[in-house]
Amino acid sequence: MMVNSDAPNGTHPVPSPEDLKLLELSQKYTAEAIKRLRPDGLDQFVPLKKAESERFRALAEDPWVDHAALNAKESPVAEGTTYKFLILGAGYGGLLYAVRLIEAGLVTGPNDLRFVDAAGGFGGTWWWNRYPGLHCDVESYTYMPLLEETGYVPTHKYASGTELREHADRIATQWNLHDKALFRADVKAVRWDDESQLWKVEVTEGRGPSAPSRELKLQAQYVLLASGVLTNPQVPKIPGLDSFSGPIFHTARWDYTITGGTPEDPTLTGLEGKRVGIIGTGATAIQVVPKLAKYAKELYVFQRTPSAVSWRGQRPTDPVEWKTKIAYKKGWQRERCLNYDSYLTDAAEEGQKNLVADGWTEMPAYSGVLGSPRYPIVEPTPEKIAEHVGRLYKLDMARSERVRARTEEIVKDPETANKLKAWYPCWCKRPTFSDEYLQSFNQPNVHLVDTDGKGVDAANQSGLAVAGKEYPLDILILSTGYVTPAIGGGSPAARTGIEVYGRGGRSLDDKWRNHGAATLHGICTSGFPNLFFMPLSQSGQSANNVLTLEVGTEHTVHFLAQAEARAGPGAIVEVTSPAEEAWSFEIAKQAAWHATVVGCTPGYISNEGEFLREQQQQVQDPAAQFKKARQGNWTRGIASFMKVLQEYRDEGSLQGVEVTARAA
Repeated sequence: MMVNSDAPNGTHPVPSPEDLKLLELSQKYTAEAIKRLRPDGLDQFVPLKKAESERFRALAEDPWVDHAALNAKESPVAEGTTYKFLILGAGYGGLLYAVRLIEAGLVTGPNDLRFVDAAGGFGGTWWWNRYPGLHCDVESYTYMPLLEETGYVPTHKYASGTELREHADRIATQWNLHDKALFRADVKAVRWDDESQLWKVEVTEGRGPSAPSRELKLQAQYVLLASGVLTNPQVPKIPGLDSFSGPIFHTARWDYTITGGTPEDPTLTGLEGKRVGIIGTGATAIQVVPKLAKYAKELYVFQRTPSAVSWRGQRPTDPVEWKTKIAYKKGWQRERCLNYDSYLTDAAEEGQKNLVADGWTEMPAYSGVLGSPRYPIVEPTPEKIAEHVGRLYKLDMARSERVRARTEEIVKDPETANKLKAWYPCWCKRPTFSDEYLQSFNQPNVHLVDTDGKGVDAANQSGLAVAGKEYPLDILILSTGYVTPAIGGGSPAARTGIEVYGRGGRSLDDKWRNHGAATLHGICTSGFPNLFFMPLSQSGQSANNVLTLEVGTEHTVHFLAQAEARAGPGAIVEVTSPAEEAWSFEIAKQAAWHATVVGCTPGYISNEGEFLREQQQQVQDPAAQFKKARQGNWTRGIASFMKVLQEYRDEGSLQGVEVTARAA
């Protein structure tokens, strides 16, 4: 922090007014975070599929799938068939894998490529999520993949969930992928067979309530894990929740038979005359609450931690602007993505034009989680870490104050406005943007139930209880998010819910649990040949997740193309242990940057406060600290990470990767 340099010699420096303000703010942030720590940590939630109650397990089922239509078609996979590329996931990540493989000429035969996905169609999170008000929070011109290749023009600056799902189908149509996907299929286990040098894949295909499921054993030369980070919806362990007598559902499985309306026409007439409760005030609830408020007789919003809600600025796409200022040259989308990212990593050049110019690009302090090329690696000393964290707090302070002031300006009731203010830096929770959410609390039928960081105490047959007061409800909606991708130390298997076993039957989860994250460039790991996964740990990250997916798929396909050029179509590609250790050490050297996250309020990014709890417990075991450091990310921003990958590809030798030909 800055100090007054005019202090007389021999005396302590006098803190500047800004220093004192920052100190007060950091103390407030810390107090708010500690208030929300729970002794059960990650155990306060359970994935819907693993809930003890059959009622909650049923909430995980696909409400959108057309079983009759899928059952009437010939199955795209056959028992015992060997596929060249088996892509586990059919969202944007899986589609990008497929498109890049096709473009590289690696898909030539009818059985070269297959998708397997639990959903009933393409789209990933955009298949499952169809709640009213759903839009992407990142500008559609940068978020929607392959816009140049498809020639599609998004209808608005922020695309609706329906439009995003339709775009997934558009990609599948353009690249002839519709007959290459096995939907409604859960992958139970993926096992490397040392003798055949193929992956053995165990799949259960569901066929709806009127037909028995089908057990399948498939084989694949390459397995590509394409599950996203918003994969497993979770339900809070609230005592008595299962006893609630009214309808209850999760926002990731919206039930329009209860609310009325459709994803395309959210006229929620089923809520008229009803007392509706929604638990959660994160990025989903920000979009849902205004729609509920329009129709419910009474709406109760149960809040543990308020969201920082900035302006959105939604508008239709201007056709002239699209042709002359957005899609006006080849390569425009990647250029726009990197321009956007430069503002979030505090790397925008002086005089540079802000192409996206939205609320995200007002947050250079978001580099607290993404990293920045502007600063060197943070030395892991108390002094340097404090300097680093202090700089980011200072960088964030004015914006956070504007967001809190905006809350005061919009929400008329001072007490409600005060409870809706977010007391944490911008990098601690997914930032939110809305021109409707805060305004909803000015409606007489909308009631904020602030739990002072504790969450809902209990439920009963008629409603919920908070701080000794009961709130009778007719309908309850769970906007309680997803299992954190940091589960299992960030293991690609744990976050996808698939058991993965490599050479000698070694579990990928066990490798991560016992050894820590170990990859080359965040996409592959030693002992698991021909297995690739979407980058999370040990990679560069962007707030625009599709850019992260693009970078991962491009690099993976480079490995595969180069391997087949060397060893033919039966190539076996595997990272060496020295190479993944060298990369893991490079990541661990950068770990002190993420000290910014340690003090964050409990939530998705902070692993529900586990990082802060570990700090409080003063865990000093060097081995444990190094294992945790390996789970971090590249902290120079994704543009810097992309440069590293490009230099690796340009060098051309596939350093650190062994390529052999599969035995005949």
